Amino acid sequence: MTEPVVLLERRADGVAVITLNNGKVNALSSAVVAAVHEIADDLTANLPGAVVVTGGDRIFAAGADISEFGGPEEAAAITARIHAALDALAAIPRFVIAAVSGYALGGGCELSLACDYRIASERAVFGQPEILLGTIPGGGGTQRLSRQVGPSRAKELSITGRLVMADEAFRIGLADEIVPSAELHDRALGLAAECARGAVLSQALAKQAIDRGLSTSLAEGLQIEQELFVESFRTDDSQIGVKSFLEHGPGKAEFTGT
Repeated sequence: MTEPVVLLERRADGVAVITLNNGKVNALSSAVVAAVHEIADDLTANLPGAVVVTGGDRIFAAGADISEFGGPEEAAAITARIHAALDALAAIPRFVIAAVSGYALGGGCELSLACDYRIASERAVFGQPEILLGTIPGGGGTQRLSRQVGPSRAKELSITGRLVMADEAFRIGLADEIVPSAELHDRALGLAAECARGAVLSQALAKQAIDRGLSTSLAEGLQIEQELFVESFRTDDSQIGVKSFLEHGPGKAEFTGT
């Protein structure tokens, strides 16, 4: 039996691991994109404590499947599918961590950008090289990349198509951590497990406040924060956390995720 092109593992510690499994280059074919979308919807309906997204050791994801390209009609279908899938991944109300080993190019870079946090191995390579095909990023790269590294740097990377090594990726904010290759998955899984033990409902509210605020004015964003701050006090974990702080000091609460 052929293995699925995307694997989902739900671990006992509450962490869900999404692994791209589409051959040596992990191309984001239509089948892979559909599977990512389906898994994202499943994780939203049946929430884990946190999520890790990863790929191969040498190639995280090499981008779209070029063999599926054609003219404008095919392009419209491809970009719609990728946007829908990555939007669904980004909308999971849990902390989503990309563990990037090797190349994350084109759609692979866009996949990592749809995650909340990127941990990269020292051999990771990022890039939006679509311009070398005579096209532009079509999976959210022009928008998420510019919000991550700033518009000038995003334009330079999208217009030259050059590759970004791990040290530069960290320096410009494209990667949030760089770790030795042998430690990548342990670090990503460890951070995810730590988050899964936390006040996950309030984590989701913090993520929502930041994401919604980025698409509006500062004044509106501050209003969103006020509303969601009040909402966080409707969780059991807020009562547990406050009580634990008063009795034992910070960092000792045992949250229930409710």
